[in-house]
Amino acid sequence: MKTPGELFDLSGKVAVVTGGSRGIGRAVAEGFAAAGAEVVIASRKLASCETAATEITAATGRRALPVGCHVGRWDDCDRLVDTVYDAFGRCDVLVNNAGMSPLYDDLRSVSEELYDKVHAVNARGPFRLSALIGSRMAEGAGGSIINVSTAGALRPDAGDLPYAMAKAGLNALTLALAGAFAPKVRANLVLPGAFDTDITKAWRPEMKTRAGEINPMQRIGRPEDMVGVCVFLASDAASYINGAQLLVDGGLFRTL
Repeated sequence: MKTPGELFDLSGKVAVVTGGSRGIGRAVAEGFAAAGAEVVIASRKLASCETAATEITAATGRRALPVGCHVGRWDDCDRLVDTVYDAFGRCDVLVNNAGMSPLYDDLRSVSEELYDKVHAVNARGPFRLSALIGSRMAEGAGGSIINVSTAGALRPDAGDLPYAMAKAGLNALTLALAGAFAPKVRANLVLPGAFDTDITKAWRPEMKTRAGEINPMQRIGRPEDMVGVCVFLASDAASYINGAQLLVDGGLFRTL
């Protein structure tokens, strides 16, 4: 039987994190590297990926490969997968974290361009990456797919409806993936509440204050709050966790 330290050890594993240059993705990528994994930092801006990769390697000593990739573009997803397997020959963990939620005035003002862009990044990209990498994981040594959704998909409102709809699609994708590539590949869902990331930087100050006040933890989430749960789901400690939906919201949505 493995010790707790051995169960959470990611040494020898390769982890791909989309949206990995900042926010939750950046924190999770460094957490994986600190646990022993080699990581691929994928995001739209290559320069930001390179900065994050350099800092992660300096902090952990693990290899970090930066890859510029817009996950809303089908060809970019294909190219990312080819790059990962050319560089490492494997992928053990895929974290579909990249997301976007542009502000709009009201539902009538949502343009076709905004709607399509939000769905491409939050749902279509994770579908393509999961289909490609999940298939290879199942043909090889197996792996773990972790999809980062939002608690708002369970209780959506008009303020971010295209985003909540796309994330609801990601939730459905995760449940299907839990059976599609089993038993060698596990797929799980994490649902953060309000987190202090680029999405909430666009909020008015009173919105962020109010979000913290109504939370049982008296604050909104920080990127580092996601690290432990993602390391757990990526590791052998979660070898029997498949199709789970884990709220990481400080207890805000506990009545669900």
